[in-house]
Amino acid sequence: MATDKAEKDSKTQGEGDAKKDAAAAPEKAPPPPPPTPSAEIKSNIQLIERAVSTLEPRFTARVLRSLTTLRRKLDGTILTEAVNAAYAKDGPAKKALLSYIPTSKDVPASMEVDGAPASAPTKAPSAPSEPCPEVDIYLRLLILLHLMDTSGTTASDKARVLARETIDKIQSLNRRSLDAIAARVYFYFGRVHELRKDADTIRPVLLAAQRTASLRRDDELQATLINLLLRNYLQHNLYQQADHLISKTTFPSTTTGNTQLSRYLYYLGRIRAVQLSYTEAHTHLQQAIRRAPSAQLAPGFYQTVHKLFLIVELLMGDIPERSLFRHPVLKKALGPYLKIVQAVRTGDLSSFQSSLTQHRLQFQQDQTYTLILRLRHNVIKTGVRALSIAYSRISLRDICLKLHLDSEEDAEYIVGKAVRDGVIDARVDHAKGWMESWRRGDAGSGGKIGGVDVYETGEPREAFAKRIGFCLDLHNESVKAMRYPLNMHRKDLATAAEAREREKELAIEIVDGEHDDDDDPGSLGDF
Repeated sequence: MATDKAEKDSKTQGEGDAKKDAAAAPEKAPPPPPPTPSAEIKSNIQLIERAVSTLEPRFTARVLRSLTTLRRKLDGTILTEAVNAAYAKDGPAKKALLSYIPTSKDVPASMEVDGAPASAPTKAPSAPSEPCPEVDIYLRLLILLHLMDTSGTTASDKARVLARETIDKIQSLNRRSLDAIAARVYFYFGRVHELRKDADTIRPVLLAAQRTASLRRDDELQATLINLLLRNYLQHNLYQQADHLISKTTFPSTTTGNTQLSRYLYYLGRIRAVQLSYTEAHTHLQQAIRRAPSAQLAPGFYQTVHKLFLIVELLMGDIPERSLFRHPVLKKALGPYLKIVQAVRTGDLSSFQSSLTQHRLQFQQDQTYTLILRLRHNVIKTGVRALSIAYSRISLRDICLKLHLDSEEDAEYIVGKAVRDGVIDARVDHAKGWMESWRRGDAGSGGKIGGVDVYETGEPREAFAKRIGFCLDLHNESVKAMRYPLNMHRKDLATAAEAREREKELAIEIVDGEHDDDDDPGSLGDF
């Protein structure tokens, strides 16, 4: 009985402690509610005005970082409230902006930000009639984004007119505080015309703006315009013009962010891949992947770069890693490319052709179809190498059947080219119609190709030259890396100075007659 009573007392005490904890828990302050879109726009306008007054671009950068999340919350009502709050008086600029908002006619013009009371407009006359140019361009940018997200021909036409009007206004101003916002406006200006399928019409405007940005040393706008021009050229397969643009301009890689730099490196990699410079293209694409945003933030760009990166690796003769195709962001997008990689690795020409035919539209959409067509020769070389290892002698007819070639003449030409390129060690017997392969040092048929010594070729010389070059490079790097104690040369200088002083004193003594060798008693020795 005593134990039961003790247990009841402990339970009662535990329940009392739990009630006390539950009563103490509500004392914590609840998290503040997220700001409304109107409040975010108002806060961003204050940051822009602060950036203009203090000449600090970091406030403008903070505003532009929130542009992506704010874009999803925009509608006509919010934009109308923002314009009414920024423009105190009904002027032509305010009416022009309100005319671009699709739902502006449904919202009363007296509405203020965050549901302000009706008495709030009485303070409007004390505010400036128009905001600063940076705030005006920012509001135009928000309206442009809303029009791009609104479907319909009318919204597309309004976006085109608003973008061009905003560009003209930016060109008339020369304000360093407007550089970051102007770069975003030009980017969406190009995007509007790209969606309208008339991006080639804005090429003169972009070239003129790029020249102006170079003269004004506007690095951020210059980087954006160079990428827009490269994208414009590559979409219309104008690779030569794009290469000329790269050779005539200097991309400001040190003063721009990684976003624009990664895009520039990707376009540069595409151009070099088309020009058959696969090693350079591989380097640029690898740097673009490293500098690009994370796969979760920019999955589209991450997938696009890796698609071209895989093809360039295959054209270089390398096989991509299997783990790359298991990446959660790349697994679905790289599905067609996995079949191409498997066909190249095994040398199966029929599988390569079937995969190419099945996913032709996808490859054309990714603009990698012409590069994949170049892989056919790599597939055939891999198949020929496998046959030369498996068979010491095989007929050209069997090669044609195994590699699914059109004729024996094609098989003979391909095998001959592989032998000339050093892919395989073999010879083609045209009279008998077969390919005879061998290992170096082994005896061949009739002693014609048997007994081939490796020292009769140029390989030992090339290997020896490579080793000599490596040793010389190692020696040069070691000399450059050598470290010497500090101020050791000053000791030698001091010793030399003392020797010169002694010589001067001795010369003076000789001239004065104070030092005579005949009168020197030390020279008599012990006599």
